[in-house]
Amino acid sequence: MDGLVDIHCHGGGGHDFGDTVDGTLAAVDAHRAHGTARIVASLVSMPIEGVARAAAVIREAMRLDDALVGIHLEGPFLAPARKGAHDPSALAAPAPAAVAALLDACDGTLRQITVAPELPGAVEAIRTLVDAGVVVAVGHTECTADQARAAFDAGASLITHGFNAMRPIAGREPGPLGAAIEDPRVSIEVIADGIHVAPANIATLFRAAPGRVVLVTDAMSAAAAAPGRYLLGGLDVDVTSDGRAVLAGTDTLAGSTLTLDRAVEVCVAAGVAREDAVAAASSVPARVIGL
Repeated sequence: MDGLVDIHCHGGGGHDFGDTVDGTLAAVDAHRAHGTARIVASLVSMPIEGVARAAAVIREAMRLDDALVGIHLEGPFLAPARKGAHDPSALAAPAPAAVAALLDACDGTLRQITVAPELPGAVEAIRTLVDAGVVVAVGHTECTADQARAAFDAGASLITHGFNAMRPIAGREPGPLGAAIEDPRVSIEVIADGIHVAPANIATLFRAAPGRVVLVTDAMSAAAAAPGRYLLGGLDVDVTSDGRAVLAGTDTLAGSTLTLDRAVEVCVAAGVAREDAVAAASSVPARVIGL
């Protein structure tokens, strides 16, 4: 496949995916100008009514621009302790009715979803989602390595932004990232902006999981736009002149202002072979989501 593939991106060019059709198309164009040929539109945690409204907008944008290939729901089935920039009031347990409601709201556009596997009912929800053709990622989680392994056995095949919003690798507890590294069925997203993950750790990840690293932007609307105050899922986000996006009044990272072409260069500067970095931003993510 020609061009870069971003499977975790919330917006760009001053626009959020799912807000308006014109804004969604403008966000796609902002990333296209940086070499991205296919994008999965990510939505933060929100009530089911909001998911349905945003999905309808994205569905129409998909009809107009085939660069947009589906929706990634980053929530609401996330661990409150690892919510990051998600509204805690929008989080929910993955009960069967909630899973069915999300699938219905997305109406065939749901390509990927992030789930914390330690939540009650999560493993069964993962099976249901995988059976429905959705790629399930483990993320925003306090899960142990064993809980992550149970999720992988149920069909989860991806880690949402490895190293971030999850239990870290420790001496006696590998955590979800350690479990993913040892499992050849699982690919691992990483935000290679030099802010979310130390470049040395990015290079180590490429060595530890060759052919399974997926570069993502996790970009919010400020990507390819000016610094200032933005909204992400209804929460205020301040973007500094060096491109760091944080929840207003905190040091909590709120997505990024990254573009995939820059992610490739950050990896190369960290010592990753260019062909491996390019694959991590193109053929690997394409394979992960079945393009």
